[in-house]
This record gives sequence, C-alpha cells and structure tokens, in this order.
Amino acid sequence: MRGLVLDFGGVLSGPGTDAHALVEVVAALRERGVRTAILSNDPGGPGADRLRELGGGRLVDEVVLSGDVGLAKPDPRSYRLVAQRLGLEPAQCVFVDDLVSNVRAAAAVGMVGVHHERPDVVVAELAVLFELSADDEVPATPVPATSAAVDGVTDRGEGDTRR
Repeated sequence: MRGLVLDFGGVLSGPGTDAHALVEVVAALRERGVRTAILSNDPGGPGADRLRELGGGRLVDEVVLSGDVGLAKPDPRSYRLVAQRLGLEPAQCVFVDDLVSNVRAAAAVGMVGVHHERPDVVVAELAVLFELSADDEVPATPVPATSAAVDGVTDRGEGDTRR
C-alpha cells in the first residue's frame, strides 16, 4: 500500500477517536514515503481553512473537501479524485472512515477499506496493512505540535454518525 486516506470527523476528531494515536501512525507512514490525505464531506468555504491547513505536509499531503470539489462520499468519483491527488491508483490506497457506507464505496473503487469503530483496532489494522513494526509506530520526529493542530478543527460534514 502506498497511500492512506482518512475521514476527519469521526476518525481524527470527535467522540470515539484518538487523534494522537492516528497522527503518530500518519507521521510514521509519511516518513516511509506513504502518501496521505484527508477526504471529508465538509462543505468547504472560508470556515474550512483550519481543516485545509492540515494539508501540504503539516499533517497529511492533501486535504480534499466535498464543498471544494463538488463531490461527496460515497460518490465513487470522490475516492478516485483523492487517489489522483496523491498520484496513486485507488488500489494502492487504504481508506478509513467511521461510516460503513463510505468504506464500502471506497472498496468498490478498489481501495482497501477500514471501518473506524475503535481507534486501537484501526491502528492495529493499519500496522498490518502497512507492515509497521512497533518501532515504526513511534515517529522519529516529535508529534505533539501536529496532533495539537487537529485539536479545535471541526468537520462540518457528516460528523460522527456511526452506522
């Protein structure tokens, strides 16, 4: 796998999430050259600036917001677009979301889907999929500033609506 795509609300932020643990995994993967992105159904506009600022390498490589691109999950085109922005084919990407319908739609276009119900399980699944060792899960560079960047950022899309 060469790409990791994460939903924001319900995965990196909100009830039942552990942003610090996932940010550590994202940092470890980025150190290994894995391309990373956030794919969110946020409506975009000026209110999404803090969410957009997580891209460009601050947390992930790319941030794709539904309101900015005119596509929303579970539209198959949204998954293809984020893979394209990462310079990858969908089959090279893992997608993590708290909504089963979004995970199924990502899998239908060829991505490996991970349903986020518990952060510890997601971290363990990502470790297997990306062949991370215990040493890889703790990045060489400090994470606190990066995980702090997630704090206070809100996703105005579907949020944590577990189904």
